[in-house]
Amino acid sequence: MKLNSKRTFYVGLAFMSISAFWQVYDGIIPLILKYTFGIGDTWSGAVMALDNVLALFMLPLFGVLSDRTHTRIGRRMPFILAGTAGAVMCLVLIPLANQLKSLPLFFVGLGLVLICMATYRSPAVALMPDVTPKPLRSQGNAIINLMGAVGGIIMLAAVKFLVPAGDNPNYFPVFLCTAALMAVCVMLLFVKIKEPACVAQMKKESSEAGYDPADQDGTDAPGEGEKMNPAVFRSLVLILASVVLWFMGYNAVTTHFSKYARESWGMAGGNYAMVLMVAQAGAILTYIPVGMIAARVGRKRTIQIGCLLLAGSFGSAILFHSFSWMLFGFFALAGVAWAFINVNSYPMVVEMSRGADVGKYTGYYYTFSMSAQILTPILSGWLMEHVGYHTLFPYAALCVVGSFVTMCFVRHGDAKPVPVKNKLEAFDVDD
Repeated sequence: MKLNSKRTFYVGLAFMSISAFWQVYDGIIPLILKYTFGIGDTWSGAVMALDNVLALFMLPLFGVLSDRTHTRIGRRMPFILAGTAGAVMCLVLIPLANQLKSLPLFFVGLGLVLICMATYRSPAVALMPDVTPKPLRSQGNAIINLMGAVGGIIMLAAVKFLVPAGDNPNYFPVFLCTAALMAVCVMLLFVKIKEPACVAQMKKESSEAGYDPADQDGTDAPGEGEKMNPAVFRSLVLILASVVLWFMGYNAVTTHFSKYARESWGMAGGNYAMVLMVAQAGAILTYIPVGMIAARVGRKRTIQIGCLLLAGSFGSAILFHSFSWMLFGFFALAGVAWAFINVNSYPMVVEMSRGADVGKYTGYYYTFSMSAQILTPILSGWLMEHVGYHTLFPYAALCVVGSFVTMCFVRHGDAKPVPVKNKLEAFDVDD
């Protein structure tokens, strides 16, 4: 069985649009809160958690709604199109509020954008397993995450060149660039991916490979009407606990990094983006190989390697009290580590679902990841404000170490490897 990488590439455009937005959101919104509106780190962290509060309720809801939706253009596509259109139209309100220094307008614009983003994130992510045979989902997720990293690095470059130094720069160019990239990605997705036809093709590919096309359940999934096996349920809980812990560490750094780089390392304007671009580049170079690594050694072991690398790279950042070129090496390692984790965590959760419940289990995954991202901006922000900025990286490293420990007790969620003739065959394109 071979992954249709061309189809997966186009499906990944939805995730590219999502990642592009969040890269700008995580970098620019904290700067606006601190330097335009004078909001402290603790309350800034609370504002940064608002999107995750919304997502906690909306992602599972729209995952299930998309499972139950049947239209001429598919189950997921209506949500992707409508959510993107709404977000693109509302994005302009954020830089406008910054220029006018209007806090009410800022919160209205931010709220509308976050609601629109939450309506289509679960459907966009669920589209990949919908059109990808079960044994190839780690490889498919590798390409999806690669596309997301490309979207992120494009916007980091935009931040670097479009955001000048100063306490209240003009953010219109970078937000317009974000909106344009999101619109182009989703329009190309709609033109190239005919969702019902792609789902039918996936079922045909599964049947030809000896899999029941009517049963895309994971190997650990309960049967129709059955309760989940207690041992499998324990593994699901432990995986979701691991998701919480590594997102607490990772999101603390991404949320506060633009402020940390400015206050601790003296990196003004969009210069902080250079360090994050190196991390994204490390992830981009790793996403495809890590899918093949997981197929050989298993998803769990691959994730554990990533946890150790990520904890080590965050721990190393503790040693720097001013900017150094050596930071690029450690952040490149962090990008590699995040690829090891991110490519395999979602497929491990979906492996325990039935085909009809992919959207619901996608919602579970995002419920726990978003819960972590509600808590960690506030907690890490409080530590930075009341103890010192030096607490950021020790906090992140300890959280990631905790995720390694919980993963040690996971016993389910790995798929049986699909044998291939050579390393490249898994990424051949079916014409």
